[in-house]
Amino acid sequence: MEILQELIPSPTPTSAALGYFDGVHRGHQAVIAEAVAAAKAQGLRSTVFTLQQSPRVLLLGEKPQNIMTTEDKLSVLEALGVEQVYLIDFAAVRQITAEDFVEKILRDRFHARHLSCGFNYHFGAGAAGSGEMLEDMCRTYGISVFARPRITFEEMPISSTRIRKSILQGQIEEVNAMLGRPYGFFLPVIHGEQVGRTWGTPTLNQAFPEGLVQPLFGVYASRVTIDGSLWCGVTNIGVRPTVGSRSVLIETWMPDYHGPDLYGQTLRVDLLRFIRPERRFDTTDALRREILRNASQAQQIFRELPLP
Repeated sequence: MEILQELIPSPTPTSAALGYFDGVHRGHQAVIAEAVAAAKAQGLRSTVFTLQQSPRVLLLGEKPQNIMTTEDKLSVLEALGVEQVYLIDFAAVRQITAEDFVEKILRDRFHARHLSCGFNYHFGAGAAGSGEMLEDMCRTYGISVFARPRITFEEMPISSTRIRKSILQGQIEEVNAMLGRPYGFFLPVIHGEQVGRTWGTPTLNQAFPEGLVQPLFGVYASRVTIDGSLWCGVTNIGVRPTVGSRSVLIETWMPDYHGPDLYGQTLRVDLLRFIRPERRFDTTDALRREILRNASQAQQIFRELPLP
């Protein structure tokens, strides 16, 4: 998959999906799948136009609260069959009018023949352009447009905003259902203080990335992917109030894993279900007993929970 960070002309005509696509949830996947299918049917280059950061960060000064890292987003897009991604700095396009976006970018740079977007897509300076406007403008240039109807979960539209709220509340099963895959992190394993090792519960330590929405602090049943194999994990996300931490950590113990150290490797940890909130224990012995109890809960969840 080719990644372009400037608006250079596409070498061939495209079928492009348009959106920020934070989380690449089921609604996003449907938009992208439609663009990819049209590309295959019409002999076009399947393309995604997206942004390096949420417009809200620059326009409203909000703190980034993304669902996934850019690297994870690109990995998912590639798995969906996308051949080309325009990953553009929002500052470079924020002043482009809706009319110029269609003419000078979609027509002249992307050589678009087909476009796919969500039901609530907006574009151009001040988000002045709507899906209906996009269809009307593109008709002039012979570009077809497909606006994907909303996709729902429990009778409510799936959205990145709704998923962020569920992450903050620790409702991971809802998050996974809306994403269509387990929610997690693909991060390097770093050295910790090795407290768990002295208790017989050695953990994978991963620093929580800046710019992501932080899950409810606490303990989760999880799964860890190592060289294609899946392992049960019990993961704590937080600041370790009993032993202390200077920053937010992701700590995962795999009770059934007895292989070599994994320091320096970049591993995927997916969250399956929230077990309990993070809390301070009176003694480290009490904390260790609780970790062992949580591990038993995680093992049962890992065995019983159907996963995509």
